[in-house]
Amino acid sequence: MQFEVGDIIKLKKKHPCGSFEWETLRVGADFRLKCLGCGHQIMIARKLVEKNVKEIRKPLDSQ
Repeated sequence: MQFEVGDIIKLKKKHPCGSFEWETLRVGADFRLKCLGCGHQIMIARKLVEKNVKEIRKPLDSQ
């Protein structure tokens, strides 16, 4: 899977706020993700993101 900064990813499990969608702010060995429901930011290992991702969407302005 190819991830880029700004992509919207949908994960299998929802955040406690109820949102499944996250924006990628940093890509590398670790990812920085921002919840699109409440704005909470987390750092998570690439391995966990690749395992739990359901869908990747590109931002609307890049299409």
